[in-house]
Amino acid sequence: MKKALFCAAAISSIASAAYADELSDLKAQSDQLKQQNQLLISRIEALEARENKLEAQPLPPQTAAPAPTGPDNGPLTWHGITISGSIDLGAAYQTAGTPLNGNYGPGLEYLITKNSNKGQFSFAPNALSYSSLGVKGTEEIFDGLSAVFNVQSTFVPTSGQLSNGQQSLVDQNGVPLNKQVSGGDSSRAGQPFNGAAYIGLSSPTFGTLTVGRQNALTLDGVIAYDPMGASNAFSLIGYSGTVAGMGDTEDARLDNSLKYLVNLGPVRAATLVQIPGNSNITNGGAYEFDLGTDFEGLSVDAVYSQKYDAISAATLAAPAAGTQEQLAATISDNTTYMFLARYELDAFKFYGGYEHLQFDNPQNPLGSPVKGVSTVPIPDLGGYTIAAGQGTNNAFTNQKVLEYWWTGLKYALTPELDLAGAYYHEWQNDFLDKTCPSTGTAPANTINKACAGDLDAFSLLADYKFTKRLDVYGGFMYSVVDGGLSSGFLHDSTIDPTVGARFRF
Repeated sequence: MKKALFCAAAISSIASAAYADELSDLKAQSDQLKQQNQLLISRIEALEARENKLEAQPLPPQTAAPAPTGPDNGPLTWHGITISGSIDLGAAYQTAGTPLNGNYGPGLEYLITKNSNKGQFSFAPNALSYSSLGVKGTEEIFDGLSAVFNVQSTFVPTSGQLSNGQQSLVDQNGVPLNKQVSGGDSSRAGQPFNGAAYIGLSSPTFGTLTVGRQNALTLDGVIAYDPMGASNAFSLIGYSGTVAGMGDTEDARLDNSLKYLVNLGPVRAATLVQIPGNSNITNGGAYEFDLGTDFEGLSVDAVYSQKYDAISAATLAAPAAGTQEQLAATISDNTTYMFLARYELDAFKFYGGYEHLQFDNPQNPLGSPVKGVSTVPIPDLGGYTIAAGQGTNNAFTNQKVLEYWWTGLKYALTPELDLAGAYYHEWQNDFLDKTCPSTGTAPANTINKACAGDLDAFSLLADYKFTKRLDVYGGFMYSVVDGGLSSGFLHDSTIDPTVGARFRF
């Protein structure tokens, strides 16, 4: 009996010890899991905080919001580097047009222009937007601070050539007006990166600072507030770079520029400064300021700009020996102020804008001028040159004024189909010393180009998205000109119905 009791006590003692050990192990495991759980909670909170910062961070300047990602339509991005591009090609009929030029960025002259001539069917490249290829990227350096860069170039899909407005003008040196092909001055002068080429820093708190070749703030305004999206075939202010370029299309994009954008609560602000002294362009630089806000569907912006020694290039009517590859130009100091508005209501977007441009003789004339005309060649964009004796510094003894205003709307009929309509008006003052007639009549209107005049354009557009990458479109623009703005024109109006397709990636 004693042996039995002794054995039972021993077994009980062993069982109690084993139970105590197991309980201790479970408690240790429980404490360890609690610690791991707390670490995971802290890690999740840190990741959520970082995610909120990234979501609040503004996109780098001059870029569009990224397309929704998915198995078939995500952006071509790797380690923060994104390759993007587009190709836009269609066909058009022009009641008064000029033949396609493979160097000219828009390809065709979609707006009534001095050399607009015969009715024609033609390929219509870059009608809705420029065909392009580019690379951009962002890399976080510190928490809340990222390095950004962007390089972009545009081309003419019918020829594969880089967009080169200056070469399209050189192509027509000495060619009679009624035999010319399409062409025009441009900020895209065949540079390897004729769109953008900049690098900088971006912070959701302190804003974005970039340096290099960048959009003027006036161009950013046109892109954001044009009902036709700054298209070539359907927008006066998209095709003509005068509004976007502070008076001269060469300045729609500015080399050697510093650009700063920041959000201050509901208010956004921006400034741009162009530093003069580039080896490829001699000018006095520029500065711009922008202030805007968004409130319950309404967006507004105001932009002020000053550009010194702006160059407006043109063909040489009768090139002298050795100047066949050079150009003529008018040089001016330009002052601009612009007011912009957009209102979104359900499926509707309403647009409106106004710009006032003043042209004065340059304070610092270019090319060592004698009696206002350059005596030496003047460097221009893309390595092109204004010929000696062809740079005019005294065209505006009386101040020239241009005023633009526009309005329009866009309606999302379905998620795939957008409809848009717009009206544009340009007015020029009488800056001639002599009395001007009230009107002029094409063809070859002899009214002085310094007389008052008007240009009106009306357009309609339908754009259908087959996929996020492919859309097809059709529409037209009618434009008509009179007075001093029609000086020397072969015709005073044209209508350009255009259809096309655009693929983007």
